[in-house]
Amino acid sequence: MADSPSHAHTLVLVANREATSLTAVDIEAARDLAGAAAPVTLSEGEAVEMACTTPDIAALRAVFAKGHIDVLVTPAGGRRKRVLVADMDSTIVSCETLDDIAAHAGIGEKIAEITRRSMNGEIEFEAALRERVALLRGLPVTLLEKAWKDVRLNTGAVELVRTMRAGGARTALVSGGFTFFTSRVAGLCGFDENHANTLLAAGDSLTGEVGQPILGPDAKLAHLRRLAATQGVSEADALATGDGANDLAMLRVAGLGIAFHAKPAVRREISNQVNATTLRSLLFAQGYRAAEFVMG
Repeated sequence: MADSPSHAHTLVLVANREATSLTAVDIEAARDLAGAAAPVTLSEGEAVEMACTTPDIAALRAVFAKGHIDVLVTPAGGRRKRVLVADMDSTIVSCETLDDIAAHAGIGEKIAEITRRSMNGEIEFEAALRERVALLRGLPVTLLEKAWKDVRLNTGAVELVRTMRAGGARTALVSGGFTFFTSRVAGLCGFDENHANTLLAAGDSLTGEVGQPILGPDAKLAHLRRLAATQGVSEADALATGDGANDLAMLRVAGLGIAFHAKPAVRREISNQVNATTLRSLLFAQGYRAAEFVMG
């Protein structure tokens, strides 16, 4: 799609295929609202892109939200990113792994409430992590294996990572969770690298402590910048995605920051949001056609 002063952006519509299908009426409504050019199909009935000026993404989202359709807007140039930094819990996987450990220990509700407040930015991440991990003191290490059995990849996770790698991107799973899980999830998806916190144990029991230094919001941003430098590109050439307040630093700085089924505090700040669809939308936002996806 050619860049021009009048079409400085690209508008992408993606439908939740399990709930609906993109129709000509949907596409024409978006064109009228955004003053967009003719649509280009990325996936029949699922995704289209249209060149446009600078659309009101909030207005467009309001129109399509009830129709199970996500709206994404990117600059017309440099759409295919050379770096991917992804959060793990509730982004690449459907669960919060620490909450699942706690649930198997019978203290799920207590820890889940701290997680909720931390991910919505109501309490500081590092303090919340320490508080939650302390509640695991003395519990058997075998709880981690039990929690692992509950882990499910979100739809599109494998396609996202493998397609971007095939396109020359460096991919990293960077989590405020734990290496026990990130190493396994990274292997399933094909991430180039993974980084997270370490749960400490003594013998067969958890100590209630986490290894130092704690990987929090600043570390996520630092990994994004390191990866961009390694690739010889700028932060504008990076895609970051996550759902919690501890992801905001990297989401703000990345050339394409996408809030994925995110907490209210994140949705208030990050304009590009996937609320109705899957991780496939992150590829459509970069102009990939479904036929180009590298499947798992």
